[in-house]
Amino acid sequence: MTSGTAPDVLRAPLVVEFPFTRSLGPVQSAFLSGLRLRTVLGVRTSDRRVLVPPVEYDPATAAELRELVEVGATGTVTTWAWNPTPRPQQPLATPFAWVLVRLDGADTALLHALDAPGPAHVRTGMRVRIRWAERREGAITDIACFEPCAADEPPAAATAVAHDGRFDSPVTGIVATARLDYTHTPGRAQTRYLRAAAEQRITGERCPKCRKVYVPPRGACPTCGVATDEQVEVGPAGTVTTFCIVNIKSQHLKALDIEVPYVYAHIALDGADLALHGRIGGIPYDQVRMGLRVEPVWTEGGRYPDHYRPTGEPDADYDTYRELV
Repeated sequence: MTSGTAPDVLRAPLVVEFPFTRSLGPVQSAFLSGLRLRTVLGVRTSDRRVLVPPVEYDPATAAELRELVEVGATGTVTTWAWNPTPRPQQPLATPFAWVLVRLDGADTALLHALDAPGPAHVRTGMRVRIRWAERREGAITDIACFEPCAADEPPAAATAVAHDGRFDSPVTGIVATARLDYTHTPGRAQTRYLRAAAEQRITGERCPKCRKVYVPPRGACPTCGVATDEQVEVGPAGTVTTFCIVNIKSQHLKALDIEVPYVYAHIALDGADLALHGRIGGIPYDQVRMGLRVEPVWTEGGRYPDHYRPTGEPDADYDTYRELV
């Protein structure tokens, strides 16, 4: 973390990213399998409208939809917005326009990127065509982008799909990565907490009214609504109040070389009135229990405990932590 505009407040980039794995039904499977073959499929509703991208249920009537139709690779821009500074993993690395394109034969518009020299070259109503990716894998990125085409290029009508969406080696699932980039400013209370943690100390703040000590501090008491300024050092040992066993290994854990199953727990540090969470190590996962006494383990140069391990003390009595479960 680096200093922000206020000299005592930290700020740092924060990335929230995770892969979302989903299976595909017959309609979405046909759509993505078709893109792999440079074919765009829509689905026809009971009132004869063609929806692209296709959906499995009519958004107006909720009726199940299964009649697939092929639409054209050319279309008309219905609206657009210029993107002067593309972000990583967006369709194009150079400035481009986000466009909604109603493909010939479709009654709805598809969102994608339009490769254009500048915003002066983009307009509602302009004719565009698909630029296919050289390598296609059965994903929306098989459409590399759209590009302008001649206004007199003939439109294509929607035609029924003879194979009814049946493909050799159909796409049955996708992995989509969700990513959000922030600049996070934790505020003065958590800045003090983080600076203390860098010194291998854990601190909280006491409410001047109810006298509860909050760890991590929030800058104000959530019960009384008053500011908290009194610094209180807590722990370092604490008690496991509740926990869960994690059996799924995320991409983040692969980078940290943490094996599953492992335990994540709420830990009430001695002197604190709010449990924080942390990973439990140094003990088999099936021996972790409520009341287990633990202490933090710091890695060299770490700004926070890597995990918590048993202290060897007798388990805490339930009455000493029941209000923190």
